[in-house]
This record gives sequence, C-alpha cells and structure tokens, in this order.
Amino acid sequence: MNILVAEPLAQAGIELLRSQPGWTVILSNPKEYSQHLAAADALLVRSAVQVTREVLGKAPGLRVIGRAGVGVDNVDLDAATEAGVLVMNTPGGNAISVAEHTLALMLAMARHIPQANASTRAGKWEKKRFLGNELRGKTLGIIGLGSIGREVLRRARAFEMKVLAHDPYVTSKLAQDLGVDLVDLDALYAASDYISLHVAATPETQGMLSRPAFARMKDGVRIVNCARGELVDECALAEAIASGKVADAALDVFACEPVPAGHPLFASESVLATPHIGGSTEEAQEIVGVRIAEQVVEYLARGVAIHAVNMPALSPEQYRALGPYAALAERLGNFAAHVATGNPRTVRLTYFGRIADHDTNLLRNAGLAGALRRSTAGTVNLVNAMQLAGQRGWDVAEAHEKRSVHTDTIRIELETDAGVTTVEGAVFLGKPRLTQVDGIYCEAPLAGFLIFMQNLDVPGVIGHVGTVLGRNGVNIANFSLGRRDNGSRTGGPADAVAVVSIDGAVPEAVLAQLKEHPAVRQARAVEL
Repeated sequence: MNILVAEPLAQAGIELLRSQPGWTVILSNPKEYSQHLAAADALLVRSAVQVTREVLGKAPGLRVIGRAGVGVDNVDLDAATEAGVLVMNTPGGNAISVAEHTLALMLAMARHIPQANASTRAGKWEKKRFLGNELRGKTLGIIGLGSIGREVLRRARAFEMKVLAHDPYVTSKLAQDLGVDLVDLDALYAASDYISLHVAATPETQGMLSRPAFARMKDGVRIVNCARGELVDECALAEAIASGKVADAALDVFACEPVPAGHPLFASESVLATPHIGGSTEEAQEIVGVRIAEQVVEYLARGVAIHAVNMPALSPEQYRALGPYAALAERLGNFAAHVATGNPRTVRLTYFGRIADHDTNLLRNAGLAGALRRSTAGTVNLVNAMQLAGQRGWDVAEAHEKRSVHTDTIRIELETDAGVTTVEGAVFLGKPRLTQVDGIYCEAPLAGFLIFMQNLDVPGVIGHVGTVLGRNGVNIANFSLGRRDNGSRTGGPADAVAVVSIDGAVPEAVLAQLKEHPAVRQARAVEL
C-alpha cells in the first residue's frame, strides 16, 4: 500500500501507518503531492488540499481519502463516489478545541478584549471605554447539536447562561437528556443574546444567516461562527452590524479563505476575526491525526469503514457482525447477475433472521455491487453501488423478515425484462454458501469458478456432465444438485438445478457441449 500524506499529520499517526507491513508512507505538501497520486492507495488531507474530480482522475488506484478533521467540503464527494473512493473524516476529534474557541470568542466580544489590548499597548488607559458585560444570565442560541454544539452547551452552563438549541435532526429525547430546550429557528432568533453556529454547509444551510434572518433577531445580538463561512451572508452581516442590529460578530471561518485584504467586514471594530484556528490546538491535531491513521488502517487492512461520509458507516462491532453477510450479499448478487437472462431493472433484497434487526444499508450496497460488477468495466464497490444502480435506472427494494429459522439468510431477486431470478444464501462456518436458486434447494460454495445448470431431472444428466468435463480436462471440485418437487404432480420430470465447482475458467465450447443434452436448458459459467 502507498499512503500519501499531503498535509501535516501528527507524528504518532504517521508512525502507525509506517508500522503496517508492506506499507509505504509518502510525506508531501499541498504544492507537491500531486506528483505521487498515480501510485497512491490512500490520500490523507486536512483543509488546504482540494480533492477535485481532476485530482481523482490522477489517482486511478485510490481507495480511500482520509480527512483529518470534521468537514469534507474540500473533497468532491460526488466525484469520489463515482470513482468508488471511500471518504472518511474524524468527527468529534477537535470538538473540545472548537468549543473552547467559541467560548473564547464570546468572552472576547463581551469584554472587548482585542480592542482593550490594542489600546493599552498603544499607551492608553481607557477603563471607562471598555465597559463590558457578563455572560451570566444571557441566552445562547446554539444552531446544531452535534459533537461541537454539545461541548459548547456544557461550557456555556458553567457560565450560568440560558441555552436554547435548534437542530431538526435531533430528537426531543436527546435534547431532554442534554437538558436543553429544542426550539424552532424563529424562536431561537428572537430570544438569543448570542447565536453560535455548529452545522455543516449544505444546500439547506447555505447563507442561513441572511437579511431576513437578521431581521428576526434581537437588537444587539452577537454572532459566533466557528463552523463554515458559507453559513453566513457576509454582505447581510455587514449591513446588520452597520445598523446596530448585530452588536458584534466573531468569525473563525469565511466564505473565501484566505480572506482577501480589504474585506468589507474588517472595516468595523465590531468584527473579531481569527484565521480558521478553532480546531488548531496541539491536542486536537494529535487526536485527529492518530484517529484518521487508525481509520485508514482499519479500512485498508480489515475492510472496516469508520466515519465514512459517502457509504453506510458502521462501528467495528457492527462490521464484525455484518461483514460475513456483506460478502454473502455481494456474491449472491454476482451469482444472480451471471445466471439471469435479460436487462436488469429491479433488485429486491430480503433479510431473514437476526440480521434483519441491523442497519442493512451495507448489505444492500454489497448485493448491488455484486450484481453490477458482472457488467461494469469500471470500479464498482460498496461506495458507489447505489449511485451506479440509480444511474442505470434500477429500482432497489429491501424487506426484513424474522421468520423462524436457525440460520440467518439473504435472498436477492434480480428482475430483468425477461423474468425474475431468485437466489438465497447463508453463512456457514464463516463462508458464504448458496442455499436456493429460484426456490430450489441447492447448497453450494459461493467461491471460485462455477458452472450453473438448469435441467430436467432425468437419468443421464449427471453422467453427461461428468463425461463432458472429463473429456475437456475440467476437474470437478464439488457437485451440488437440487430439484423442485413438481414431478409427481405434473406426471413429468421435475425442474432441477446443478452447481458445479471447478478448478478454473470453463470455455464457452465446453458449455455448448453441456447444452447438447436435451434435458439441459441452461449452462452458464460463473466466476466469483
């Protein structure tokens, strides 16, 4: 593995990467890293490197991008997903640092610390000019109750502030556990003396502090933004400061960084600005550097995706429970795509037993990846399977059933314009096994090279298969049979299937010979 570190990373994280057998760690910088992309399996960045579609195009073997920090707005997620590249971040790693910086900015505004410092250093002694106010008793409105918002909440309580919060993705139960009143934005704007932003930059939050928003706020409100510059309409903020609606604003982030000289907001003493240093503490950089290294190791060495932002993310414990079933789903999907006829249009996945209790998004993506891999020339994996299925116009459906069986199983139905192929499987002794095809029980390993046959259950078929394969030097490793119990009802031979495990790829000419028997309806090569 070649691990490209494009920005400064904690030394402990680098040493962890270097300790992996067979891994080469390439230390570079934002100006020179691109020359190493062609050989990179992993790319580790912070906020300076912009991972664009063009950058991804230079890294054909890239498997994972690790962002040492919370935001991933410097990574083109759509392009990464299309390329099948996992993107992960380290949420919460710098939460305390950002929360402390938020409170520091609030205190600096309340006590005019930057202005008082400049005045005193200039030889003045303006005690009366810098009359401040206490945080105690003031109302703080927190927008976003993620890991940072919660840390701000805890620290604001120490200053005896009243706290309101808005977060449409937080349940009332969680807010109750945190001891905070969850309100709508209008109520928060109207009641807050301080407003602190802690949400991601999304289409919904872009420019959320706008002219209409400022108009709904209390006169003399103070604004703190240590989240993302895109959240604030900077022109509207400048107007609100000039009118007195906003008394002060403390900004650690801006819409354009680095901020160009002569920025309109800097003309006012009511604006306190810092250069995106909310998470820049020795402790935070150590934590996120080590965490992103650990996450990259977990993914590349063990397939465990922690804090993934463009695929279903599970804990290591969940991966240990569902990992074998993800392999099962992928191979079932691939098997179904090999044996089905026609152009796929719908994939239905049904989960039986205890696995139905889990979040099955990972299993869904694995099954889709398997079905797509049969006919996709580019990279298809857990990351981009849903996107590729959508691009092809496939419908995807899931069902969870807790039927009374001793074994957890997965069923995949692949519907094409020619019919429906149904396969079902289970995990036995840690290995994925086929259990049914189109409702016919047929237990076989889902690995290596296989021949799948549909035939009538009549004498001579097994002998025919053995003769043809033996004549062509094809060694049989395993021979599994199954038939539908319909022969006695119809008076004719029953429908049957066979799955033959062989030691290598079977030529089309051999399949043609198998189909020469009048009872053989289909013979397909399957490679898993």
